[in-house]
Amino acid sequence: MIEIKYFGAVAEKTKREFEKIPFSEIALQDLLQDIEEKYQLESLSFSVAVNQKIVQKATAYKLISNDVVALLPPFAGG
Repeated sequence: MIEIKYFGAVAEKTKREFEKIPFSEIALQDLLQDIEEKYQLESLSFSVAVNQKIVQKATAYKLISNDVVALLPPFAGG
């Protein structure tokens, strides 16, 4: 299982704070594409963290079972 956590506007759009998907291995880009299509997130800006580390969406990152992916709203300074 891979856990996906949603924050901010992404959580509002998906109407959930998290979900678990039954993959043991998937490319990060494929997962993001599936999520963007499923919830129509193309208009939202968000960052991605894997296991609490920010990663680039275009990175050829292979997710494995028990990874936690977080979709984070843009950060504001202050």
